[in-house]
Amino acid sequence: MTTLIFTHPACVEHDPGAFHPECPARLKAVLDALKTEEFKDLQWRDAPRAETDQLTRVHPRDHVDRVLSLVPKEGHYSLDPDTVLSPSSGEAALRAAGALCAAVDAVVAGEGQNAFCAVRPPGHHAEAARAMGFCLFNNVAVGALHAREQHGLARAAVIDFDVHHGNGTQATFAHDAELFYASTHQFPYYPGTGSADEQGVGNVVNAPLAPNTGSVEFRQAMNDRILPALRDFAPDFTFISAGFDAHAADPLAQLNLVEEDFAWATREIMDIAEASSKGRVVSTLEGGYDLGALGSSAAAHVRVLMSG
Repeated sequence: MTTLIFTHPACVEHDPGAFHPECPARLKAVLDALKTEEFKDLQWRDAPRAETDQLTRVHPRDHVDRVLSLVPKEGHYSLDPDTVLSPSSGEAALRAAGALCAAVDAVVAGEGQNAFCAVRPPGHHAEAARAMGFCLFNNVAVGALHAREQHGLARAAVIDFDVHHGNGTQATFAHDAELFYASTHQFPYYPGTGSADEQGVGNVVNAPLAPNTGSVEFRQAMNDRILPALRDFAPDFTFISAGFDAHAADPLAQLNLVEEDFAWATREIMDIAEASSKGRVVSTLEGGYDLGALGSSAAAHVRVLMSG
């Protein structure tokens, strides 16, 4: 099974500043983990810049222009206390969203069975007209709507196992019955959304997890709520918002998952994608802030993408 990796040096150069948890070393840790002999069969691709019309399927044009116009020539500019721009941030954000579109194109064309977008800044908190939570543009939503508009794959699903709820993705999908969003996440926690009663038009499934829970509760939530709903939805294309900050070692949250939990979830999602959408899966990096746990968890995730 051929797995493609989309990334770009600009995604490392985005630098929110000293002591910011969403740091360049995050992506370096992921790339280092995937550039070992075990992963020699991965096919590496440069992520292109997203085109304006790809971004504006999710974000209003004036918002896109505003975010890019605020990128400083030197130093930093804070959109909010968490979301900080540096001189390379605009290029990184365009490459991160462009990676999703290029990955969709390549998987549809049969160049790979699936793909992992090793990019930053992450995207799932970005709402249509608001950058927040380290996120500038909603990369996975841009990819999902690209699959629809460019390839006629109307029924796109996003499964999000980041420790934080993907409020931006949910808001984009919530009123469109042909889009599906499901999330496991710590609750209550940032950004405050993601309760079980948030259901969109029947196309949103949230499985909130209490602080200090772990593998048993995570797998039960997936088995009881998310996987059956995904199976019933029968997507044409499946996306994964792969955040690894629910790992027990992560400093920003209080869930206790381990690498095998991420591998197990990936395997279960792929099995459903195989049945409903010819195995078409594109995954993208979201959170994960302990560098060792991030690298080993991303490796566990990609290992399953490669093996099926």
